[in-house]
Amino acid sequence: MPTIVVEVMPKAELLDPQGKAVAGALGRLSQTQSALANVTGVRVGKRFEISIDGEADAATLAAVRELADTVLSNSVIEDVVGIHVQSAPSSAVA
Repeated sequence: MPTIVVEVMPKAELLDPQGKAVAGALGRLSQTQSALANVTGVRVGKRFEISIDGEADAATLAAVRELADTVLSNSVIEDVVGIHVQSAPSSAVA
């Protein structure tokens, strides 16, 4: 059963308070974890996973694109940045 992944991010020109908060926390952590010292910014978005029966054909992807544009995102403040098909893993890891 394939899964269609929709990724939504805040528009680039808008402030991202949640991303700023995460970046601030990473800045404090970088004092003890030097690998985090190179992080210069964070933007927080949303990821939707839509499981479907059957094939993820062009019509299904078009319907998901319409869903993403009208329901899953707020076009005033967000952009749909990606829609892709993710195949089901061959074995589940618990």
